[in-house]
Order: sequence, then C-alpha cells, then structure tokens
Amino acid sequence: MPEVLQPQTEKYLEALLPARDAVLRDMERYAAEHDVPIVGPACARVLYQLARLSRAQRVFEMGSAIGYSTLWLARAVGPKGVVYYTDGDAANTRRAEGYLRRARVLDRVRLLTGDALKLLRSTEGEFDLIFNDVNKDQYPDVFRLAVPRLRLGGLFVTDNVLWSGRTAKPAAENDLETLAIQKFNKLIYGSPRLFTTVVPLRDGLGVCQRVR
Repeated sequence: MPEVLQPQTEKYLEALLPARDAVLRDMERYAAEHDVPIVGPACARVLYQLARLSRAQRVFEMGSAIGYSTLWLARAVGPKGVVYYTDGDAANTRRAEGYLRRARVLDRVRLLTGDALKLLRSTEGEFDLIFNDVNKDQYPDVFRLAVPRLRLGGLFVTDNVLWSGRTAKPAAENDLETLAIQKFNKLIYGSPRLFTTVVPLRDGLGVCQRVR
C-alpha cells in the first residue's frame, strides 16, 4: 500500500515481524497465489492484541474469507471464547474450516455462510469485538448495524479505511467503494457513541471503542 506507508517503511515493519506457524504461512501463501484479500500479519497482530487487551470473549467477524483473521482472533479469545466467522462463499468457508481444524481452534469458531449483515442481525446477543471487512460499499450500513450490538467498552475494528490512499482524495461519482468508505470514516469519527482512531498500518485500520 505505497500511498499509505512508504515502501521502505513497510518493508522494514514486515521484516520485524516474528515468523508465523505453518498454518498461518500456508494461509498467507494461498492468499498471495489466489489473490484472496486477508489483513496480513501486521494488522492481524493488532487485532490479536486488541482482543487480548479488551479481554474479548465474544467476537463477530464480518467478512472472513479463508479465515486468516479468524484464526488470530480465535487464538486471542482462548478456549472459553467464541468467534463468529462469516463469508458469502461456501468454498471459502470449507477452506477456512480446514485451516482452523489444523490450528486446533475450530471448537471456538462458529462458521456461518451468507451475507454478513444478515447473519449479524440473526445472531443474538452483544459482542466484545466486531471486525468489519466486508464489501466496501456496505460500510455505512455496517456502522449502523454493528455499533448498537457492541457492549459498552467493546471494540469496532474495520480494515481498509484508507483504501490505498484513495479516501484522502476527492472520489469520482461512480467510485462507490471509495465514497462509501469516506462516508463511513466520517460516521465513526462523528459518532458520540465511539472513540475512534485510524491506525495508518497497511491499508488503514479503524479502531473504535464504544463509550456510550
């Protein structure tokens, strides 16, 4: 993401990252070879750290793909926690299931296939952390749906809020994804229910805590 971080800085940060285990390496390799969007290890470590610091036990993930971030979150919540995986592609769900089984965390993951927004509506209860990585044109709808489902003090984390630097520039009328993310960013910063920070790591990670 050269318009978010300088390439030299990004390479430096990547070089500092500890080696991942075999399952995570296989997931990273598959994602690179098949152009599957994943958060990558740098942002995944932030997710893991946030989940641990907030002592999250109930996590809902909106847009899980092959389960890369799911695995990090499942390890963060521990054996008594639960992570709800969602993806619209049944093939992704099957592949994620295999990886999660290999990593021995499948028992703490609920695999849900379908539209993430509909699945959140149909899943009862509050959540300690909601991670948003769905189609970008859905981001404003996710904001309206997800924030009320967080417990007080819970975290709402969103990937791609800088969108390769495109959100910092005027968007064309037909660039619906960029326009939606720009609207979303104004919503999270303008909401009195949230305390928001954007971390300019990789493609931009929006970190919000529900404060009221």
